[in-house]
Amino acid sequence: MKRFQFVFYLAALILAYSANIGFAQTSGTSYKFLFGQGKTVPGYIRVKTSSVYSKQAGYGFDFGTSPVIIERNGKNPLISGVCTSNKPFYFSVYLPEGNYRVKMTLGDLKAAANTTVRAESRRLMLEKIQTNPGQFITRTFTVNMRVPEIKGTNDKVKLKPRELTKLNWDDKLTFEFNGSRPCISSLEITPVTGVVTVYLAGNSTVVDQDDEPWASWGQMITKYFKPEVVVSNQAESGLTLGSFLADKRLEKVLSTMKAGDYLFIEFGHNDQKDKLPNALDKYRERLKTFISKTREKGGIPVVVTSTNRLSFDSTGRIINTLAGYPDAARQIAKEENVALIDLNAMTKVFYEALGVEKSQKAFVIYPAGTFPGQTTAFNDHTHFNSYGAYELARCIVEGIRANKLGLSKYLRDGLPAFDPAHPDPVETFSLPLSPKSSVIKPDGN
Repeated sequence: MKRFQFVFYLAALILAYSANIGFAQTSGTSYKFLFGQGKTVPGYIRVKTSSVYSKQAGYGFDFGTSPVIIERNGKNPLISGVCTSNKPFYFSVYLPEGNYRVKMTLGDLKAAANTTVRAESRRLMLEKIQTNPGQFITRTFTVNMRVPEIKGTNDKVKLKPRELTKLNWDDKLTFEFNGSRPCISSLEITPVTGVVTVYLAGNSTVVDQDDEPWASWGQMITKYFKPEVVVSNQAESGLTLGSFLADKRLEKVLSTMKAGDYLFIEFGHNDQKDKLPNALDKYRERLKTFISKTREKGGIPVVVTSTNRLSFDSTGRIINTLAGYPDAARQIAKEENVALIDLNAMTKVFYEALGVEKSQKAFVIYPAGTFPGQTTAFNDHTHFNSYGAYELARCIVEGIRANKLGLSKYLRDGLPAFDPAHPDPVETFSLPLSPKSSVIKPDGN
């Protein structure tokens, strides 16, 4: 028995030593990271201040960010150290495509902390986790990671040039730690199968926007789901139903979709620009194609009507600038017996509730100099900032509930009801800004 214990102990030491010298783990294994300079813990990798990301190392701090790691010398090695900074920092792990269960322990033995976590292209996972000195909070969520290659084929998604540098399409899982004092003690990453995947197909009002001040509801809704659900946002700026098909994006979705997964479909802004006489008919037929292809895979399609643009008439009412496209989406949803989330109707209520002046604060409308490198003013009535995207995500959650989708049981506990006629006050809303910003307007309008 003693010999067995010795062999087991030796094996554990070898595993820990290998982890500490930076051996990248193989596909299908789990990563466990500790931040601090304390004792070696079998099965865990000790992350050091000098750990800089590279594919060879397999993990590390990314994009030139350099947080500090403080050893508090606590009795529990899992929380005796803390990684923190007075500015946002990134941590990346080299991994294959798939879904990953992420477990984070946030806090600090000696000081208060406030941590917001985003994953990949600014998907909001954890919002303002506040801890007092000596308090730790462990949170779990699931993140989807993908590459352009389409499983089971020799094809891949046709990416736009601007997508080539997006964190959504690379070969690593990246976390952004942000807030007034972000603090993390441990991180576990485990590949998972069998979770419900919510795929998103859409345009710039849905896509994960990489850069401030741009944002969409697709990258905010991630925070509302329990770990049993993962969101795979495959939307991209400027797309139509037709270009989503032509770029093989629907093929990419279907290549990993399983029975019981969802596809949320929101198009219209760019489809509307097709001036051919049969443009609306093509929109209807393509929408039916998305629905039928999803059902063939055992998936559950959900039609989402396009967000209104910010355009008021002289009486303070929103003008429909999307012609017959919202009605066409409603019609197809009814004909095909598909759940409908009428975001077009909800955004009308939302904008009118805020009023002509205040509603502009939900969009990217900022004076010159608001962001580094910004020399001209933004005046955009289609693309949202974080506040607008956050409120629209709450609209989508209400749409899930109203349709009594099976997905609703996976919403986080305790979520209050949301009425777009009574939105969150814009004056008190805040999210910490991500480090990356851009003055380049997303494709589409």
